[in-house]
Amino acid sequence: MNQSHPIICRITMGTSLDVDTITQFQVNMAHESEGTILDYDKVHKGVSAVVNDASKGYYLIASIENIPIGSLMLTREWSDWNNCWYWWVQSVYVVPQYRGKGVYRAMYDEVKAMAREQGVSQIRLYVDKNNLSAQMVYRRLGMDECHYLMYEEEIQSR
Repeated sequence: MNQSHPIICRITMGTSLDVDTITQFQVNMAHESEGTILDYDKVHKGVSAVVNDASKGYYLIASIENIPIGSLMLTREWSDWNNCWYWWVQSVYVVPQYRGKGVYRAMYDEVKAMAREQGVSQIRLYVDKNNLSAQMVYRRLGMDECHYLMYEEEIQSR
């Protein structure tokens, strides 16, 4: 990892102009990290839903010379225990040739600055158990593995 000379990228909020790019990033990420093939049209609708409704979350885009090289999605969770918001970092993707060059660090630094400004208490994320390289990145940036396990059940719509 070459962090001695990180690249300088611009971090902006995702807009409707970024939907196609974010969609492709998500399709790529699922395939690379989990071997999962996602339905592009379904993901496109999901990304569009977020971009068009901030209550669902929002995206940050990392770019160099207006070319997107990474993105992440932020969603919120209310903590009744702590009377504050937690943010979840989701759907992280960095274009392969820019990995290890500080792109995710730049996005995460922006998330932390925004969280401090908005009084957010914790930033959380989940990561595939087998994605060891991502886990190392998150630890290096100051995140710790927490004591919670995640459970899920898929509910079939009618």
